[in-house]
Amino acid sequence: MTNPVKESFSGDAPPAPAALAAKVRTLAPSMTRSMQRVAEAVADDPAGCAALTVTGLAELTGTSEATVVRTARLLGYPGYRDLRLALAGLAAHQQSGRAPAVTADIAVDDPIADVVAKLAYDEQQTLADTAAGLDTIQLGAAVAAASTARRIDIYGVGASCLVGMDLAQKLLRIGLIAHAHADPHLAVTNAVQLRSGDVAIAITHSGSTGDVIEPLRVAFDRGATTIAITGRPGGPVSQYADHVLTTSTARESELRPAAMSSRTSQLLVVDCLFIGIAQRTYETAAPALAASYEALAHRHSPRTR
Repeated sequence: MTNPVKESFSGDAPPAPAALAAKVRTLAPSMTRSMQRVAEAVADDPAGCAALTVTGLAELTGTSEATVVRTARLLGYPGYRDLRLALAGLAAHQQSGRAPAVTADIAVDDPIADVVAKLAYDEQQTLADTAAGLDTIQLGAAVAAASTARRIDIYGVGASCLVGMDLAQKLLRIGLIAHAHADPHLAVTNAVQLRSGDVAIAITHSGSTGDVIEPLRVAFDRGATTIAITGRPGGPVSQYADHVLTTSTARESELRPAAMSSRTSQLLVVDCLFIGIAQRTYETAAPALAASYEALAHRHSPRTR
């Protein structure tokens, strides 16, 4: 089972400075409170933190030098020195660029034009954060498993269910057997039928939705390859996931609940997964897609009497 949240540097290339804030937002919920204080400090004030020694940052955040180093390694840097370099680069990038004219915080009395602008900006940020934090090795492994699967089951509730239905209909149109299950009872009874060579995909922003975790656990126990699409890579759903695809953890507000921001990032991950599968199965996917277009063409043409 793959768990992407580790307290040691993985050996992969450290994230680019521009991806640091996204990495913090993604991993912060899985950190200890002391590590969260360090992560939040470097994300909120990269220029100020870049000027601090490891001792200085520990004193600023009320933690220890060991906590600062562990946080740096969790964020993908070999040590604190590498994190400082990334912070300096991020600070330079922010100073050279123009600050956004709007924020993602929507007030109840905002004019509709401001709402459009703020939502558009926040959607763009959500997509950028998701792309920056998406593990392409995990994505590639998920694509490989789904491309050869006998059957693909997808679990989700609420807004995540809608995302699952979107993925299922895409896969069906390229000739794969895929079903999205909204009813938790049906999801479990279908998961019981899975076996090695099948794929089960759980979509849950919180990573702790019981109605999604239960069928994934059953599928995992039956030997199917399991994939979790979640905003909380350290959440309970990851215990039963062979591959974890992380979505952005965007800020919530009273008028913009998590269901909106999570859906945007989930749809991006789903599209990446689908395109990867279509590429690997192109010889069969292309004719299947063409056939589905042809079968529906008459429904899009003006009717004549």
